[in-house]
Amino acid sequence: EVYINDAFGTAHRAHSSMVGVNVATKASGLLLSKELKYFAKALESPSRPFLAILGGAKVSDKIKLINNLLDKVDSMIIGGAMCFTFVNVIQGVKIGKSLFDKEGAKLVEGIM
Repeated sequence: EVYINDAFGTAHRAHSSMVGVNVATKASGLLLSKELKYFAKALESPSRPFLAILGGAKVSDKIKLINNLLDKVDSMIIGGAMCFTFVNVIQGVKIGKSLFDKEGAKLVEGIM
């Protein structure tokens, strides 16, 4: 038996489809390989203008990625639940019960 993963979005997560499959041989599929080549090209010699759109819940989980991209991109859009932490810290916008990343909030000023 062989397990082939062709889902970039789950390749870095401990989902049951990733870690619950108990076979000796595991490999990445052709689509995953293609996505990794695309990302490598985009980071090493991107077409300009280069816009990065990042989402997710926690700034603290994405800080290394954000810092790594800052000197490579022309513009960056922060979306998803992370944006609430940014607008609260930078603009003082009240975000109600929206997700706020306390640890990530400590990092926002340094990013900006």
